[in-house]
Amino acid sequence: MKLNLLWIALSLGLAAPGLNAQPAATANPPELKPVVQEAKAASVAAQVLSRFHYKPMPLDESLSARVFDQYLKALDSERLLFVQEDIDRLSANRARLGEAIMKEDLGIPYAMFNLYRQRAVERFTYARSLLKKGFDFQAAETYQFAREKEAWAKNEAEMRELWRKRLKNDWLRLKLGGKDDKSIVELLDKRYYTLMKQVMRVKSADAFQVFMNAYTMAIEPHTSYMGPRASAEFGISMQLSLVGIGASLTELDDYITIRDLVPGGPAILSGQLRAGDRILGVAQGDAAMTDVLGWRVDDAVVLIRGTADSVVRLDILPVDAAPDGKRKVVSLVRKTISLDARAAKSTIQVATDGKTTRRIGVISLPTFYEDFTGRQKGLQDYRSATRDVARLLEQMKKDKVDGVLIDLRNNGGGSMGEAIELTGMFIDKGPVVQQRSANGQVSVGADTKAGVAWEGPLAVLINRRSASSSEIFAAAIQDYGRGLIIGEPSFGKGTVQALVNLDEMAKAPKGQLGELKITIAQFFRVNGGTTQLRGVTPDILFPAAPDAETVGESSYENALPWVQIKPVEFAPAGDLKKVLPALVALHEARVRKDKAFQYLQEDIAESKVQRAKNQVSLNETARRKELAVQEARLASRDSKREAGKDASNGSGNPVRDDGLQPGERSLAIELAAEKVRESAKDVLLIEAVQILGDAVRVLTPAAQAAVQR
Repeated sequence: MKLNLLWIALSLGLAAPGLNAQPAATANPPELKPVVQEAKAASVAAQVLSRFHYKPMPLDESLSARVFDQYLKALDSERLLFVQEDIDRLSANRARLGEAIMKEDLGIPYAMFNLYRQRAVERFTYARSLLKKGFDFQAAETYQFAREKEAWAKNEAEMRELWRKRLKNDWLRLKLGGKDDKSIVELLDKRYYTLMKQVMRVKSADAFQVFMNAYTMAIEPHTSYMGPRASAEFGISMQLSLVGIGASLTELDDYITIRDLVPGGPAILSGQLRAGDRILGVAQGDAAMTDVLGWRVDDAVVLIRGTADSVVRLDILPVDAAPDGKRKVVSLVRKTISLDARAAKSTIQVATDGKTTRRIGVISLPTFYEDFTGRQKGLQDYRSATRDVARLLEQMKKDKVDGVLIDLRNNGGGSMGEAIELTGMFIDKGPVVQQRSANGQVSVGADTKAGVAWEGPLAVLINRRSASSSEIFAAAIQDYGRGLIIGEPSFGKGTVQALVNLDEMAKAPKGQLGELKITIAQFFRVNGGTTQLRGVTPDILFPAAPDAETVGESSYENALPWVQIKPVEFAPAGDLKKVLPALVALHEARVRKDKAFQYLQEDIAESKVQRAKNQVSLNETARRKELAVQEARLASRDSKREAGKDASNGSGNPVRDDGLQPGERSLAIELAAEKVRESAKDVLLIEAVQILGDAVRVLTPAAQAAVQR
């Protein structure tokens, strides 16, 4: 099941000693009601969207109907909560949501949300009740795991049958993963109790966030609403810093638990905290301790963060202590924490060609971050992606690399200004991107600085989740002929967003109404095309991910169309088209012999087959046969490695399913698995490095000079 609500995450709660040891949730969760500032925020946002959006739309009955449909999708995307009777009743207000927003009366959307919570608790309660009966795994039944395109259940009996099969599949997965019936019952009882508890802890602000994003998404996919807390988190993600203690937190067994410690932060420097320690209380300086047992992580984080050089006290239950064990109070002075793990990073990889090796510098850039506030204040050391990449490039030149690969996989974008500046590090002045506003005016974002930071061979690695600013950069590098683009076709987001502070618009107190990220323009390549909808097509294609059809701009029903405008005059830095056939031939010849790459292709193909089937057998014998086939395939790979016939480390192997959800394993096991994933062989990166190594060799001196000028 794929519920699109952030708090319905499978981060588990209280330990479950036995069936129904957990208290039953009430049939009717406490009713949520809108607060005054939410209704005001909705009204102000509607005025902004209807006037300043790139595709302005009046909040009439037509748009109201689209908002209604989007809201239902957000609440019950897999159609596992509401039945047709619910939909018929709710649909009476399908055309009235716009009127509700303009009148600052959110009663209708909140009634829908409260019904969602009630139905969720009912479904989870029913699932727990089935655990007493067990299941017949010899029956010939199947379970459909994706239902977003299916009809709503006609009645409660049909809905209960869906949930019976869902729970049966959960049970069977755990059984095939090696769990006995007793532990399965305890684990599933705990799982569904925790889901109920998560629903019960939802707040008005959460409900409002979901509704407002349904409204913005109904207009266009990349316009969104951010409440005060979400807005603060967005600021942190862009400036890569926050004031706190330097610890990432998770929720395990109802405890706020330290997942890991940030190097150089107050928490790790104190020597008093470890991963797995549990936070029972938080106090500001000498004030009384606030009990945070059972709290949501985001609520606890608000207490733990604060102003620089202030004191926070934590009531800690050590990782190795029993629940009633000895506790300790740790005092820490909050400091500015640099989130270096989210910043640009570099490694040097080796491309081999017979006896020849070439050093390739790889720069991984997770996002186009920029400390907007620091830049506006004129701070000399403000943080930005381009500044960090420039520093890494200087070091690579000292290390005498032969080529540079910019890894933008999963980079969803960020600052467009950073994309322009980063492009300017590889071209010597010139236009980078065109931007067209709603009134049709076209402006050009250009690199105006003379010189380049790197003159040598260049490649950019992208995938389906490379979007927005990533696409601006990749498209410009491709259009200028400055470097190779390698990977999957990118996301296809060709729109520009701006932040609108609703407090300022309404002259309200700071931190009351939140912000809108509103689409104000569409960007275009220097050649006049756009990345909108179609994305950037790589020069050398890699296998597409199994979920490529459900990820990307083309998966949105109301995405803006692909269009073209006049190209802008620019001077190409080179022309790689002449060498592409040779590079493609070398790549194809190499991957035909590369077992790891072949395994990856096999696994992607198999995953696509399973996604297309959209169902699994609930018959234990049939599932064990399927599992045996998969295990035999994995064993064959293992035996080839042991025999020395396969140099792969098996990173392309599909993960063996143990039936557990995130948070159901111990923290130590989760962290160990994370380290294994991080150290696994990156098949696609290795091949991209090899391709760039080929380019260094294949390019003639004259062609290299053309690329490097």
